[in-house]
Amino acid sequence: MAPRKSTLEHLELAAGAALEKLGKDLIALDLTEQMVLSEVFLLVSGANERQIDAIGDEIELRLSAEGEKPARQERSPHWILLDYEDLVVHIQTEEIRQYYMLERLWNDCPRIELKAVKEDDAKRGGRK
Repeated sequence: MAPRKSTLEHLELAAGAALEKLGKDLIALDLTEQMVLSEVFLLVSGANERQIDAIGDEIELRLSAEGEKPARQERSPHWILLDYEDLVVHIQTEEIRQYYMLERLWNDCPRIELKAVKEDDAKRGGRK
């Protein structure tokens, strides 16, 4: 089973918001075959605490404009988790992301190609 269209639309909105605030190394994972509670994880890195806060705030702003509010959220200085039930966004400092390596933990899940990342790469001439 693939993620629902609405989940993928919210994923792209969240990815675009993260990129606008200079989020890096975005990875979307399709969890539909692995989990019952969520369909997609979006992993985003930020350079520091202020940046991950800005990324989290922008994602919340964009999704709330679509009528979506997180069912839960957890915030620490190095990691923000926004749980929209079918979409869970993890925004981490680079150090914490390297330590926990969520993409390796969920290594067997297929990755979802993000249009927002492709468009951002094209705008920046392929530079990250």
